[in-house]
Amino acid sequence: MILLEQVQKTYHIGDLAIPALRNIDLRIERGEFVAIRGASGSGKTTLLNLVGCLDAIEQGSYRLADTRVDQADDDQLAAIRNKHIGFVFQLFNLIPRINALRNVELPMIYAGIPPEERRRRALKALQRVELEDRGLHNPRQLSGGQQQRVAIARALVNDPPLLVADEPTGSLDSKTGQEIMKVFENLNQSGVTIVMVTHEAEVAAYAQRTVWLRDGAIVSDRVDQ
Repeated sequence: MILLEQVQKTYHIGDLAIPALRNIDLRIERGEFVAIRGASGSGKTTLLNLVGCLDAIEQGSYRLADTRVDQADDDQLAAIRNKHIGFVFQLFNLIPRINALRNVELPMIYAGIPPEERRRRALKALQRVELEDRGLHNPRQLSGGQQQRVAIARALVNDPPLLVADEPTGSLDSKTGQEIMKVFENLNQSGVTIVMVTHEAEVAAYAQRTVWLRDGAIVSDRVDQ
């Protein structure tokens, strides 16, 4: 599903070069649930952004399914993101003035899918996160956990094989966070590949495998029992 080979990334601020990732070799099979961990500044989010095609690789290669991502132009990257990847963020990123159903429909609007098909698929996605009865509520009428479920439904609405999540429980209390992780667990059991950044051990415990970063390099890659 994912193959990174000798990937490097450096950020430049004026004359200062700041290495973010160093010689990353990472293979993730279809259907895996992988947690990425490490201290602040270790390169976790940079790695997730590269996996999610939100940032460009400076050196090395990245193959996602059968596509060489590092050789893709901007239009091709946008198509890859729309077809293959769903995104879940810590702060939900919902549009407050439209209801949950419309929020879930947004990726399909950009893809030019007809209204009736958008609604059918958005309702199905809300059902997958057990929130079909809240589709007509605006985000401000939903709890934090419900808002994250809407965000997950939006990420799933185009049936991507890969879900990338950046601290998906970071804005939630522990009980709600556990409920959200159960949603992730169920999605993974249905075949969705998940790559998740988290600093919380109890959240990482839902993953089958943990990759640790330090100073931009992988220092541990273990399968959790």
